[in-house]
Amino acid sequence: AKLGTPNNTGTRIVSLSGHVKRPGYYEIEVGKATIGELINDPKFGCGLRDGRKLKAIIPGGSSSKVLKAGEKFKLKKKDAEGKEILVETDMLDLPYDFDSLAAAGSMSGSSAIIVMDDSTDIVGALANLSEFYAHESCGQCTPCREGSLWMSKTLHRLTHGEGRKQDADYLVKIADNIPGGRTICAFGEACSWPVQSFVAKFKDEFIAKGAADEARRAQETNSLNAGATVELTASLEH
Repeated sequence: AKLGTPNNTGTRIVSLSGHVKRPGYYEIEVGKATIGELINDPKFGCGLRDGRKLKAIIPGGSSSKVLKAGEKFKLKKKDAEGKEILVETDMLDLPYDFDSLAAAGSMSGSSAIIVMDDSTDIVGALANLSEFYAHESCGQCTPCREGSLWMSKTLHRLTHGEGRKQDADYLVKIADNIPGGRTICAFGEACSWPVQSFVAKFKDEFIAKGAADEARRAQETNSLNAGATVELTASLEH
């Protein structure tokens, strides 16, 4: 109880992976290190790869909701008189503890932090996660079995040139209909939270990917039609 912070006592082993110079396992006192320190401090991650900027982190294992670089959150703190006040806190300044990450809309979960820099393909990253969850679903509950599979199929389409602009909203619609007591275990929440948070915070990237795919397919169709017209005209002339 002497280690850590009030309501967040003890130590935890943090797994730090992704785009940091020194990924690894680090034991910390709960709440005594911020997310920014875990990423940048020489005792821990030693910063991002040279020339890169932070894009997002997954703070507590793949099912925890993603946090976007630059996000601000309201944390409860006590002022000099001991009164509780709300303090605006940047994502990098969040203490790595249960309460702070919950207040940020995510969780510390398994304490596995995945760091993503600005080279990350967000759509591709979510596709990898969703493929894993679709494979791991036991299949007993229909919302999870079908929902995880359809989310994975939709993301596979987006990452293989067959995306649509409406896929962003389609993904959220599926994800919203899996949790909320519709499944026997918490796997339903686990597979839906990444989709909900990734699309909410990076929706423009999903829409842009779908729009680019639609534009390319339209151009290919127009080229084929133009070619067919030329061939037909040539055959009629002969």
